[in-house]
Amino acid sequence: MTDAILTPADDSRAKRNVAILVLAQALLGAQMPMIFTIGGLAGQSLAPNPCFATLAISAIVLVSMLSANPMSWIMQRFGRRVGFWTGTLGGTVGAGIAAYGLALGSFTVFIIGSAFTGMYMSAQGFYRFAAADTASDAFRPKAISYVMAGGLASAIIGPQLVKVTADATVVPFLGAYVAIIALNVIGSLLFLALDIPKPPVPSHDAPRGRSLWELLTTPTIAVAIIVAMVSYALMNLVMTSTPLAVVGCGFEKSTAADVVSAHVLAMYIPSFFTGHLIARFGTRRIMAVGLAILAAAGVVGMQGVELENFFLALVLLGVGWNFGFIGATTMLAGAHEAHERGRIQGMNDMLVFGGVTVASLASGGLMNCAGGTPQDGWMAVNLAMVPFLALAGAALIWLVMRPSED
Repeated sequence: MTDAILTPADDSRAKRNVAILVLAQALLGAQMPMIFTIGGLAGQSLAPNPCFATLAISAIVLVSMLSANPMSWIMQRFGRRVGFWTGTLGGTVGAGIAAYGLALGSFTVFIIGSAFTGMYMSAQGFYRFAAADTASDAFRPKAISYVMAGGLASAIIGPQLVKVTADATVVPFLGAYVAIIALNVIGSLLFLALDIPKPPVPSHDAPRGRSLWELLTTPTIAVAIIVAMVSYALMNLVMTSTPLAVVGCGFEKSTAADVVSAHVLAMYIPSFFTGHLIARFGTRRIMAVGLAILAAAGVVGMQGVELENFFLALVLLGVGWNFGFIGATTMLAGAHEAHERGRIQGMNDMLVFGGVTVASLASGGLMNCAGGTPQDGWMAVNLAMVPFLALAGAALIWLVMRPSED
């Protein structure tokens, strides 16, 4: 919902903004597959206990969760551009501190740097909402989908940069973090061309909209948040574990990067048509298909630790995330007014990344401490998906069975 009704004829500005956000997703977004590929491996080389190997990833997601509401407030008060620049500043500082931690051999400093990177991850999460800001109802799901599709390029750029930079310096992985600094500095220039009006300051007699509690208890919003949380958290749980599992099962770091690259490609390639599928079949059906594909990824993962199992499971994981998360985002974007945006979008991302924080922290523990071998840990990771998929599926069924009054 929006305060002003936009028609497809008004979408020229929205399309320009989408183009900028696609480029930002492609270039700036490349740092996330880089960090998710090397973060656990670098952490494992520094951590005093292997159970904490993925603590750096958890720190990123935790700060992303804590930054969501402040980031939403910044964007509501000062505009999207300022919020996105704040994110790139966090990414630059975080990569610099993490690189310093690697040079020192300090796990603590590395974790602090990773935490700052969470500011960028939080800001990136708002690209999809920014795409919807100036779009008509008809163009909105496509706008969101196209921006998410920008991750296709990041899926290629990020892992390839890891291959070039991970061992380019005497200190392993330090070169990759230097490359991440460059990505943030260069990518921040893109937002100079962004044309999204700053939300007007509401007058005293302007509608206040629903309270946060009323928004969260609206069935459509509640289910959208649950599905988004489960889709993102389970994707993160398995993706964070994958480099540890692949290397632990005897494959090379470059092979782990290839698996992660295939996964991120699968996350974003469907975005070229997800919006069209949503427009044709509706958000609820696409979300349901996404949850089913996530379940299929877990089943494949439990069939063995051959290379083809890793590739197929991670491809399915990416497609399932795409359908579930874009469907949930589209449902949420259409369920609130523009003047309610600052409250619900920040809370949504705080809850989503709260779930992702728990998942990323559990990932290292399940992989390294849930059994005697990497194979046992990988099995535990995939089994952990079951109760959360059941929760999201039950919530979606409940919403479908309700009268369509909201």
